[in-house]
Amino acid sequence: MQILVADDHKLVRDGLKPFLQELDPGADILDAATLSEALQAIEGAPNLSLILLDLMMPGMDGLDGLVQIKAKVPNIPVVIVSGYSTRDHVVAAVQSGAAGFIPKTVSGTAMVNALRLVLSGETYLPSSSFFEDPANQGAQPIAPKPAAVPPPFDRLSRREGEILAQLVEGRTNKEIAIALSLQEITIKVHLRNVYRKIGAANRAQAVRIALQSGWIMPPVIN
Repeated sequence: MQILVADDHKLVRDGLKPFLQELDPGADILDAATLSEALQAIEGAPNLSLILLDLMMPGMDGLDGLVQIKAKVPNIPVVIVSGYSTRDHVVAAVQSGAAGFIPKTVSGTAMVNALRLVLSGETYLPSSSFFEDPANQGAQPIAPKPAAVPPPFDRLSRREGEILAQLVEGRTNKEIAIALSLQEITIKVHLRNVYRKIGAANRAQAVRIALQSGWIMPPVIN
């Protein structure tokens, strides 16, 4: 497997490599810092399976660079990895051929889960909690738009939904317990209920079901 990481920040490229090797320990990780370098790397990568693309690197000119890349490798999934994400950015990227959009603020484990989903042929979109408000200089999350909770997630209690959201982010039971000020045994009990309600056999399956369904934690309605 060959994976191309196209980002003009070397720190980002190097930081992603350990997580990408979780997808395949023998993966050949290719680097590119500009659009032209990315296009050259694609030409010399016969076993390319995945492309991670930063929309802001030199030569991109918005989504035009994505369109150029998809024209060269229409059957290779391209995932946008960006530090700036609004709903409009995400929708436009997917309409231009992206197989997913991952904010740089997600945990490494959540990113790996999302990339596994993309490699299985699905499209990954971020939770609404990651969308930023341009009017507030990208500093404040936009409240998710009200939407009906899809089955079987409508069977989850508020607490169970909170725990599932933490699970999708790749957190351990101990980390979830600390974040929610609960006992670890309580987290285990809630997770058993979550698995039963959504039809999951284990932790990994619960994450996959949540990602594939596009489920997001609904906002609290006051």
